Amino acid sequence: MDINGASAIVTGGASGIGAATARLLAAKGAKVVIADLQEDKGTALADEIGGAFCKVDVTNTDDIVNAVEMAKSMGPVRVLVNSAGIGWAQRTVGKDGQYESAANLDAFKKVIAINLIGTFDCIRIAATAMSTSEPLEYGERGAIVNIASVAAFDGQIGQASYSASKGGVVGMTLPIARDLAAVGVRVNTVAPGLIDTPIYGQGENSELFKQNLQKGVLFPQRLGFQEELASMVVECVTNSYMNAETIRVDGGIRMQPK
Repeated sequence: MDINGASAIVTGGASGIGAATARLLAAKGAKVVIADLQEDKGTALADEIGGAFCKVDVTNTDDIVNAVEMAKSMGPVRVLVNSAGIGWAQRTVGKDGQYESAANLDAFKKVIAINLIGTFDCIRIAATAMSTSEPLEYGERGAIVNIASVAAFDGQIGQASYSASKGGVVGMTLPIARDLAAVGVRVNTVAPGLIDTPIYGQGENSELFKQNLQKGVLFPQRLGFQEELASMVVECVTNSYMNAETIRVDGGIRMQPK
């Protein structure tokens, strides 16, 4: 699918994997809307790539609609990348046998609300806009790529909420792809392994932590680069025969219990 001159929305696009993807989409000629809560970083990136910034909380449908409308004003909406998400780690029960020390249910709900429900809300709103665009060759109107995680398959101790949210994203990929085939929209999911993003911090302690993490990577034994993940995302967008799949990009890692 040729995305030159089309518009693309990247949630969580102000930093990390989202930012790397936004840059690559722009390099392919897309007009990118950075949909994020980080206004300073998002605006700076939008200026850098000739796109636009829209402040978006993916748990707010009105915010999502605003981002899609902004994209429509820039060109036909052809691309959505769902990269917004949060993590949370907590054991299911505490050590003292008290109900109060069991996992924080509100935190569990928040992770699901952002990572899973927010992703679906973005899909249903953006796909609605895509469905009104002029079809390309073979009836193609657009492509959606979700960012999940290897935690969807190899969740570690304490990752119940995160793994559940990402597992949900993986689980809904096929049924949504089947559904949106009627309007010419493809849906794929990319599941990153350990990607070197700002989440790990900076400095000597951060580097030591990352060196320990990468021991479980099969080959190459390092953390992944953001650009490597973005490359796979953009391939899922532009390769018109890529549909209804979840692809691990993880150096062959299989996460251990802890």
